Amino acid sequence: MADVKKIATRDSYGNALVELGKEHDNLIVFDADLAGSTKTGVFRKAFPDRHFNCGIAEGNMMAVAAGAAAMGMVAFASSFAMFASGRAFEQIRNSIGYPQLNVKIGATHGGISVGEDGASHQCCEDFALMRSIPGMVIMCPADDVEARAAVKAAYEYKGPVYLRFGRLAIPVFHEEGFDFQIGKGEVLRDGTDVAIIATGLMTYEAIQAGEALAAQGIHARVINLCTIKPLDEEIVLAAAKDCGKIITCEEHSIIGGLGEAVCSLLSEKLPTPVRRIGVNDEFGHSGPAVPLLKEFGLSAEHIVEVAKNFCKE
Repeated sequence: MADVKKIATRDSYGNALVELGKEHDNLIVFDADLAGSTKTGVFRKAFPDRHFNCGIAEGNMMAVAAGAAAMGMVAFASSFAMFASGRAFEQIRNSIGYPQLNVKIGATHGGISVGEDGASHQCCEDFALMRSIPGMVIMCPADDVEARAAVKAAYEYKGPVYLRFGRLAIPVFHEEGFDFQIGKGEVLRDGTDVAIIATGLMTYEAIQAGEALAAQGIHARVINLCTIKPLDEEIVLAAAKDCGKIITCEEHSIIGGLGEAVCSLLSEKLPTPVRRIGVNDEFGHSGPAVPLLKEFGLSAEHIVEVAKNFCKE
């Protein structure tokens, strides 16, 4: 499928901000000296009076965004996921999460696919950090269309939101105008042998895995969960009931992310065997993004291997 259009979701983020900026005068954007990389630079070009570079001071940026939100603005604060969730955690917790302010955190360059930037920038812990903050909504869109819809939904949502975007250009598979809702997943392929629940760039890998498994007589239900918190309990429990086996796929540590969220739900409401595909409690390293993803098992081929072995058990 080489002809599939590919777009990095960080580009989707910048484009969505511009479109929202045309409609809403109360939207302002903060960046930590990375506007070219986070793609908020396109918003700065369109609305220079509503874009503020806070410098390499992410904690301060979050506090400034909190102040703007307290004055009635809808503030988007942007940096790399490593810095947005890690370096600024205290300010996010105390200045945004605790008072439940209307700040949207646009975190780009998440996961192993940051590639050559190496372990220091390959943030695979951000879901875990943000999930621990009460009331924080977490979204990780799977393609350009979903990313732009998620940014719009984040603007309309009243309260703190963490959005994770990627550097790597990934296939676009959603149709324009699809029904996106915070907290709602979608079944992309039906099946009853095993359910593959994915988020972010792993969703397209899960789609490809589902097609490959079908060719081998294994019918996998493929589910896309853009929203990691709050989790769509209905779609997860239905998959567990119908399929009896669950595989989770995320470009994040298997500790604290989508896999743990699914396991926590199932252990309490419908105990079900689960296999988690993600980064296995280790740091990444520098290298080209696509080979790195395959090396860490974040690929359709690995999903197929896990699913086949799982279904044999």
